[in-house]
Formats: sequence, C-alpha cells, structure tokens
Amino acid sequence: MPNTFSQIYLQFVFAVKGRQSLIAKEHKEELHKYITAIVQNRQAKMIAIHCTPDHIHFFVGFKPVISISDFVKEIKVESNEFINRKKWVRGRFSWQTGYGVFSYSQSHIGRVANYIENQEIHHQKQKFREEYEELLNKFEIPYEEKYLFDFIE
Repeated sequence: MPNTFSQIYLQFVFAVKGRQSLIAKEHKEELHKYITAIVQNRQAKMIAIHCTPDHIHFFVGFKPVISISDFVKEIKVESNEFINRKKWVRGRFSWQTGYGVFSYSQSHIGRVANYIENQEIHHQKQKFREEYEELLNKFEIPYEEKYLFDFIE
C-alpha cells in the first residue's frame, strides 16, 4: 500500500488570554512535557518548545493527519484543562483566541529551534508584540492591528 510522505515544519505562537503573565517559571518544564505529549499523540514531532510567562512558541515536524486549526485547538483546550486542574493560577487559565503559524524548510530547523529555546534572552531585547509583528511582516502575512492579540504593556 502506498504511503504518504511529507516534510512540514511549523512554528506555532500564541498568548495567554489578556497577555497576563500566568505561566510561572517553576511550572514551565512540566507544561513543556505535557504539550510535547499532546503533539506526539497527534503524530507530530516536537522539535523545540518554550513558554514565557505570557506566551508560547513551539516548533514541530507536522504530519498532515489533522488540520492545523484542529491541532492548535486541541493543544490549547487540553493544556488549558491541565493548567486549571493543577490550579497553577487563581481563577481560570486560558489561551487567547487566535495564533500564528509559520512554515520553514528543513535547512532552517537548527536556527528556529535555537531561536525558540533562547526566548528568555531574546525577550530581554524585544517585546512580544514587536516579535510577533516582525514574524507577520517577515512572512508577508497581511493583518489588521485590531485583530492582533490583546496586548497589555
């Protein structure tokens, strides 16, 4: 039986609802592991992941067995439930609606993984809003500012 062959590398970016700094450093590693398990259960391969207090980047080798929007929705819903079950925040945790997804070639894997793994250093120099707009512009993705994440600065 013929098989399906693909080479799809995607970086996902989305923020905590209201851009609140709710992802504590002491929970970051456990959240990384949990989201990695979700990704693997969707037949994708986690290449790099990094949560800052108010947003997340992750880079995957994506398999076309699920739509991108369903993939992101499942990760957001399941990680919301996980964080709320753990009671890591007062009230209810949730991610904002919307997300960014950016595709890369195989030759960019190392560079993108390094960029994601070094988010703490990167954000000492550049705010998330600037970073996100830079990605949208770099990939020539048209957007209206009013539809970007709700930024609290």
